Amino acid sequence: MRGRGGATVNAVTPLRQGTAGEHDHRHWWEPVPPVRDTLACGWSHLKVSVWGRDRQAAGEGNVLVLCSSHVRGLVPSRHGPSLFPPQPSLPPDFVEALRAVVGAPNVSTATAVREQHGHDESMHPCAPPDVVVWPQAVGQVQELAALCHRCRVPMVPFGTGTGLEGGVNAVQGGVCFDLSRMDAIAELSLEDFSVTVEPGVTRKALNKHLRGTGLWFPVDPGADASLCGMAATGASGTNAVRYGTMRPNVLNLRVVLPDGRLLHTAGPGRQPRKRAAGYDLTSLFVGSEGTLGFLTQATLRLHPLPEATAATVASFPSVGAAVACTVQVLQAAVPVARIEFLDEVMADACGRFSGMGLPAAATLLLELHGSRHSLAEQQQQMEEIVRHNGGSGLAWAQGLEEREQLWSMRHNAWYAALALRPGCQGYSTDVCVPISRLPDVVVETKQDLQASSITGPMVGHVGDGNFHCLLIFNSQDPEEAQRIHAFTQRLGRRALAAGGTCTGEHGVGLGKRALLQEELGQEGLDTLRSIKAALDPHNLMNPGKVL
Repeated sequence: MRGRGGATVNAVTPLRQGTAGEHDHRHWWEPVPPVRDTLACGWSHLKVSVWGRDRQAAGEGNVLVLCSSHVRGLVPSRHGPSLFPPQPSLPPDFVEALRAVVGAPNVSTATAVREQHGHDESMHPCAPPDVVVWPQAVGQVQELAALCHRCRVPMVPFGTGTGLEGGVNAVQGGVCFDLSRMDAIAELSLEDFSVTVEPGVTRKALNKHLRGTGLWFPVDPGADASLCGMAATGASGTNAVRYGTMRPNVLNLRVVLPDGRLLHTAGPGRQPRKRAAGYDLTSLFVGSEGTLGFLTQATLRLHPLPEATAATVASFPSVGAAVACTVQVLQAAVPVARIEFLDEVMADACGRFSGMGLPAAATLLLELHGSRHSLAEQQQQMEEIVRHNGGSGLAWAQGLEEREQLWSMRHNAWYAALALRPGCQGYSTDVCVPISRLPDVVVETKQDLQASSITGPMVGHVGDGNFHCLLIFNSQDPEEAQRIHAFTQRLGRRALAAGGTCTGEHGVGLGKRALLQEELGQEGLDTLRSIKAALDPHNLMNPGKVL
């Protein structure tokens, strides 16, 4: 087989152990077993048995290539930043073929680069790819995908690495596609309220580009994530209660399928505000977490900037009172744009970290969007509901600087939580429940945290029933790590029992596959597997995630 430029690639099918559902993957809460390595090879009936402190990096599913009359294999290693395979698991001719497509400067096998691309912001242990490539055009992505597909090499998309469920961890090695250099804003239509972006464009970069147009893209997960990455995880954030999540804000996607073919999910160049033509392929790929193809372009829905904006902070006597106020605000049809919840631990931590000095009490951060006339009416209605639930401290901030300070404090909640236990690690849970069940579920979760002696300040986009516990713990303490894991499982099942979901916005990734099965049931999971098999029959796209 020859790549572009005449580079020869060995045609023998590389061997990958197991399937996405068969990994012996060590999670962050599991103790590290002792090392035992075995490599048994034959020519016609090659079998590989690799056991290490973590098979995820030690060889499970890694590519084993037969070249001429000898074997190039992967020496098992501990799955972490300090030890990596002393020899590459991909043959030099394959790497040369990658270089022929994108150029030598856009291919790296350096340990530091692979390590950087082997993890996101989650607690899941680093699992580096074998090689990182930086395509700069969709045609290059197609060529690279076709090459990996022919050689049966796993592929992992990478945007900014800000995910929270191990979505970029290369648990079977392979090629990491860093799409950050594809950063064009291809088309902006002010009349159609739409924009088309490549995967390297981040949320903040787009809104900076939109300044002066009277439009903005409101989906705000906090991190300055790539917009295609946000589509891949089905992200939402603080504005979702008013403007929706990524799913309704994506009009079309250009997808490179695992074999290199190109798909436009709503048809090439199309961006209707609604459609009823066939299956909704766009929604299929939103939230697919890189397991079905590469999102190389997204056409997004834009929104008019509000004429007037006002934000405030309200403190409450209890968690239950704050959440009950949220439900009443929604029932009263107040067109709130943001309604964020902090428990007393989180409010105190955020206040100290930002210097704003919030009282240590259950707190709601509220923001209203509208005309100047309508805003005054909404503020009055909001104040009445807050006072009815025992809230106090309402002082409206209408200036841009004051509001930015308020939301900067909220977006820094993660770092404020980490500051509660310096030197420890954090894990963010992510459940979403029906609004009617939100007060009970939040109060029960608060009681569970206290009974389990866990440092876990609570924060949430409670306007749509989504909340997080930011669990701060010593990952080197096996007993504490197990307690944290047990709590996350109880929380996920509590949300499911309330008619909710195990993940509202972070995705399934590596850690929530068991909960996904409980949520969807066997028929639901089998249907997902059928879709995966139809689009990616060799399980090459981000293997080990979701299913």
